[in-house]
Amino acid sequence: MKQRCILLVEDNPDDVELTLLAFKDSHIQNEVVVARDGAEALDYLFGTGAYAGCDTDIMPALILLDLNLPKINGLEVLHRMRCDERTKLLPVVILTSSKEERDLLNGYRLGANSYIRKPVDFNQFSEALRQVGLYWLVINEPPPKPGSV
Repeated sequence: MKQRCILLVEDNPDDVELTLLAFKDSHIQNEVVVARDGAEALDYLFGTGAYAGCDTDIMPALILLDLNLPKINGLEVLHRMRCDERTKLLPVVILTSSKEERDLLNGYRLGANSYIRKPVDFNQFSEALRQVGLYWLVINEPPPKPGSV
């Protein structure tokens, strides 16, 4: 059975590289698809724009979502996901440098499953991502695909 991917929604190339390195160091084998802004993330999830015609039946196992994104911010991406039956139950971990309490509250209000502030230290960042991967990709029992029950 093919492993489902991780959708990393992140515009900072350094954070993308650190995330990929942390997953590699943690032996997380899932493919990581990178969306560099909120619009690209929504196109990927809903098969529009550059992803028109792509198979949207296979959704990511996990979405790591930054908040401060170009075009469409992370909270709006989350809102649109939670309004659609195809994506409303996908696990979303907000992974951000924002220290704003309103971002934390709004993230949970809009249906985030978890909120993690990016540690500045690479070892702490790597350990945080190892734990995220272990929990969401191995331990957690995901809900069934919409329409399959």
